[in-house]
Amino acid sequence: MENKLTENIARNFELPLPDGATMDQQLDAILPKIKPWGEDLYETQYYVGTRWLQIQDDDHFHESILHIFFDEEAEGGERVYLISIDGNITKGLWKILEKSNTLILEKIDDGGNSFTSELYDLAFLNKDFFILKKHGNQVRKGGKKYFVLAREGAVRGLEWRDVMELLYNQYRNNSAYIMALVALVIVVFGILLYSFMVR
Repeated sequence: MENKLTENIARNFELPLPDGATMDQQLDAILPKIKPWGEDLYETQYYVGTRWLQIQDDDHFHESILHIFFDEEAEGGERVYLISIDGNITKGLWKILEKSNTLILEKIDDGGNSFTSELYDLAFLNKDFFILKKHGNQVRKGGKKYFVLAREGAVRGLEWRDVMELLYNQYRNNSAYIMALVALVIVVFGILLYSFMVR
């Protein structure tokens, strides 16, 4: 009986994952809720040296694409960036635009020449997720709105919907903490109020 009561109470406070047929739709609903708990690009300890697995909601996407950012500088002040597609490496460079949460990613050929250069704004960053938004209206051009990277160790073997669930847990965990803190404050206030009324 007690277990059913606690389950019913817990279910009332459960925060369901927002609906969305695509990863972009789910991210549009999730990101505003978790953004306050994110970090800035200047806090490089959250992403440099980490193996970031690229996440996509395309059923035909079967490659394992890793992105690794390094702190070592190349010529021109940019830093080294590696992309591994099923173990095949492409070199790149990255840099943060001054006084912004904007990142430039460049892929370079064997001769050191840049063959793509892309501008991304930070959407969310923590120890497990690195979500970027390519500048411009990518959806209108048939592309994805978000470039989603997740720490390989946290998401290996998960489908994109499971990864979204893991991301949404950032909100659930912080919301549960805040609700518990508010409940504690109310209880303490109630005890103090009662103690003053009894006198």
